[in-house]
Order: sequence, then structure tokens, then C-alpha cells
Amino acid sequence: MTVLLCILAVFIIFIGIILIRTFSFKPKAQAAASEEEIKVDSDKTVKNLCELVKCKTVSYRDRSLEDEKEFRKLVSMLPALYPNVFKVCDFKEITDRALLFKWEGRSHERAAVMMAHYDVVPVDEDGWDKPAFDAIIEEGVIWGRGTLDTKVTMNAILCAADSLIEKGFVPKEDVYFAFSGGEEINADGAEKIVDYFEKNNINLSFVVDEGGAVVENVFPGVKSACGLIGIAEKGMMNVEFKVLSNGGHASAPKPNSPLVSLAKICTEIEDKPFKYHITAPVAKMFDTLGRHSSFVYRMIFANLWLFAPILNIICKKSGGELNALMRTTVAFTQAQGSSASNVIPPVATLTANIRLNPEDNIESALEKLKSDVKSKLQKPVTVNYNDTVDCSDSIKLTLINGMNPSRISETECPEYDKVALAVSSTWKGCIVSPYLMVQCSDSRHYGRVSDRVYRFSAMDLTSEERTTIHGNNERIRIECANKAVEFYLRLLSSC
Repeated sequence: MTVLLCILAVFIIFIGIILIRTFSFKPKAQAAASEEEIKVDSDKTVKNLCELVKCKTVSYRDRSLEDEKEFRKLVSMLPALYPNVFKVCDFKEITDRALLFKWEGRSHERAAVMMAHYDVVPVDEDGWDKPAFDAIIEEGVIWGRGTLDTKVTMNAILCAADSLIEKGFVPKEDVYFAFSGGEEINADGAEKIVDYFEKNNINLSFVVDEGGAVVENVFPGVKSACGLIGIAEKGMMNVEFKVLSNGGHASAPKPNSPLVSLAKICTEIEDKPFKYHITAPVAKMFDTLGRHSSFVYRMIFANLWLFAPILNIICKKSGGELNALMRTTVAFTQAQGSSASNVIPPVATLTANIRLNPEDNIESALEKLKSDVKSKLQKPVTVNYNDTVDCSDSIKLTLINGMNPSRISETECPEYDKVALAVSSTWKGCIVSPYLMVQCSDSRHYGRVSDRVYRFSAMDLTSEERTTIHGNNERIRIECANKAVEFYLRLLSSC
């Protein structure tokens, strides 16, 4: 009886600790949003954005497919669209379509950087309801490739600066506007700008680039809109799995043909996901948004010391954005076999796009993949670091390209607070939170020179609108485009 009472007492204490931690897990106080009303010249915002969208600045890895005249057209029209910026700011073009503006402040000790890219991904015109480069306006919406990714940002930065300059505003510190014309193909423009900052010993206070946005229904149990500021981004690698055979006629197949082997590889890697990690950006997101969740989720996030394994199971089963925050993910995106339906392929390939958790890197991910393949097929596996190595009878893993996860930026600092306040003041009532960006951006290059790199796309987007980024029917509400300008008016005014 005494033992049972002791067990019961321990159990009650255990439950009590969980409940006390849950009820104490209350929302943190945020800096009071500014009540100042910011007026935006909507006509100018819309007109200028439409002019940028009409430039077919589509980037391709095969540069012969690009239309250089369209890129030059966009650059040549900037002085007319943003005349005050060109009156006051120093402007230079840097290697690989990089554009850099310097707006001198009263102090030159440090400098803020506002980033965007003006190249866009290709378009499948047949899948669009409106022409992709006509910038058609209907029912308060601008249609066109780049309206969201990220000509809206370039336009918002320059419109905001143009307006502030017209009013005689001078920033406290230098401000740079850094625009890349090759972000979508991982070109060197942004990296060359960072080289310029390093060479000229320019000390950066903070950097803002594309990333999170103001979104709803993205975090379990939270109904309010969330303004997500990326403080790090996952790495990325593309890996090819190649299996060889002697080929042959399909009428007499042998076991474990190349495509069968690849299918086994695919299912093995799917069944053995990478280990989950609650990294610093994710922990901060859980600690911020988890406090606004419903009771059950608050209990989980307040007691991750106990419930992390359960959260891991939920993530593995559901996949999607929450799972992507917790681990390195593998998406199989391309496959190739025989050119004829009745021929066993002599060579079959499978390509995976892998997004690296900050706790992983290219080397560790390749080692894990190699181990999974070897244990499943019981065959030798060779890892190549380019696609020109001759193949043997073994299975080949080839790293096509890759980049490690970015540096993690600080949040306990005035620079993060400055960005967060501009978000909460522009979108009243939203919960501002750090997060881990699962995509890649040009801002990863800035980790060399700053630990205050923040990734925020100044828009409030529905889930349907987010699917049009890199997809068909990309478009933006005029109200959303105006809010982007308002955000940068607030942020630049604080610089």
C-alpha cells in the first residue's frame, strides 16, 4: 500500500509539474506597435510595380535562353520610376547583374542592407489565366510573374526610399539597396556584393531579404496571423542515384533491375527519415507561437522535455511545413530509365532534392544516404562530387550541387527588434516570431559578414497565394503591394 501511495504521489506531482508549466506558458509581451498612420502613394506603387513586371527578366541556368535586353530594359527604366533615389543615392552595377545603391546617412560607421531580386522563374503560359508579363489589373489584383517573388519587394524598397528622400529624410546610418538579377539560378551577383562590402570594410548593422511573411493557419493551435521572420535558412543539395545493368529485352527480366533497385532506395530513404532536431530558430518559434496555441498544444510546447518524441512522430506522419522545420527532408523529384518500353535500362537514375537542417551538413547527409542505400541493397556504394566520374558496377551517389545551412542570426538585439516592430506596426495584431526558413535565398551569403540577417517578405499572404510563387497565375493584391511599401517606410525611417 505504501509503495502504491508513493507511486500515486509521484504521478500527481508529475502531472502537476506539466500543468503548472502549461498554465505558466503565457504569451510574451511584444513591443507596442506604432499607432502612426503611414500614407502610401498607391498610384505610384501600382504603376511602378507593373512596369517592373512587364520586363521579362527570366533567368535560366543555360544563359543562352535568357533575353539580356529585358534585363537591361528594367535597369534603364529605374531612374524614371524612382527619380529621387537616383538624385541622392550612389548607384553602381556589379558583376552578374547585381545592382547596388548607397543612401548616405549621417553616420558612416555601420550600414543597413535591404535586399531583393529582380529575376523571375520561367512561365508555362498555357497554365495561366492571364498573360504572365502584361501586368493586368482586375478587381484590385495585379497579375504577373514576379509580383510576389520579388519585384514587389524591390519596388517597395525603392518607392519607400523615393518618398522619404522627397520629404528630406536622411537616415541615421548608411543604407544600401542590394538587388540581384540571378537569385533564381544561384548566380554570383549577391555574393559579389558581399565581396564588395568585405573589400571596402563596410560594417553591416543588419540585412533584410525575402523569407517569411504574414500568414495564417501555419502553426498548430494558433488562429491569429503570424509575422514570421527567418533568422536562418536550411541548406540544399541535389543528389543523383545511379544504377547500372547490362540492359536486355524486357521479355526476360532478371531480379533487381535498375528501376527496381531505385524503387527500393526511394522507399528505404522515405522509411528512414533524418533525425529530428529542435534547432535554435525552431525552439524560438515554438517558445513564441506555442504560447498562443490551444491548451493541448501549449502543453506539448511547454513541456518539450517530455513530449518532443511525440511531436517527432506527429511530424513524420504528417510531413509538410512542420516536419520540414524539424529535420533534413528528402524529396524525390526526377527519374529516368529506358528510352523504350520493352528494354531494361542499362542506366537508371533518380534525383533527390534535399533540404538540410542546421544540425546537418552536406558531408553528414551524404554519409547517411550512403548508409541507407548500402544496408538496403547490400551492394557497394560510391559517392561522387561531380557528374563526370566513370561508373563501375557499384551504385553511384553523385552530389550535383549543394550549399550548407546558413549562419543563425541573433534575435536578442535592437536590430531584430527594429524589424519586428515594423512588422507588428504594419500588420496590427499579428504575432511576430522568429522561424527557420526552409527555402534558400541570396541572404545566405551575408552570413560571412553579419549575424543579423533577417528574412521577411513584406506581404500578408493566403495559402492559395503562396502556391502561385513559382507556379501559375502569380498575382498580388494592390492592398498587399501598398502594405509592402508601408513596411519599408517604417523600417527605413528607423535606420
